[in-house]
Amino acid sequence: MKLKKAEFLKLAYAKEDFPPQVYPEIVLAGRSNVGKSSIINTLLSRRNLARTSNTPGKTRAVHFYFINDSFYFVDLPGYGYAKVSKQLLKDWGSLIEEFLSDRKNLIMVILVVDIRHEPSEEDRQMAEWLRHFFFKIIIVASKVDKLTRGNREKQREVIASSLRIEPEDIILFSSKTKEGRDELLRIIDNELHR
Repeated sequence: MKLKKAEFLKLAYAKEDFPPQVYPEIVLAGRSNVGKSSIINTLLSRRNLARTSNTPGKTRAVHFYFINDSFYFVDLPGYGYAKVSKQLLKDWGSLIEEFLSDRKNLIMVILVVDIRHEPSEEDRQMAEWLRHFFFKIIIVASKVDKLTRGNREKQREVIASSLRIEPEDIILFSSKTKEGRDELLRIIDNELHR
């Protein structure tokens, strides 16, 4: 799959800001600072289309990127960051839930976890919630370049056990080395052409 054209479309802070449901949507979800924006940039072979930040909790809106004039990448606000107010956390949760429960053109959710850590309670809840609503879920373990090969496999087992999936169903991904990029693009292409 070649991603030839990509543009940042808009930020949505509320349901009214969401674009019309015309094109298929591929959503990236995960904890704050897990690397969702870096994955988008890597898939698109762009450096800064999706803005990355070293400050967890910075993404507070739903980001829409229009790809190849035919579908959206949607970057949800990161969850699980404690250094923001409880009200803001509640608002983010409501925005994410409203988005996921309302979008008819949502064809796939990429749940991103950091391979260096066991999935959090929020990760497990998100995976269960997505399964409950019958979404196609792809688990991507980011930042694999930060671990040795042996430790990657150990952590892959930990993540698989925690999220109740098979280890081989987890895509190992590195924005630095581009490992996992082609595999994830193949899956996205297959879903778009079902």
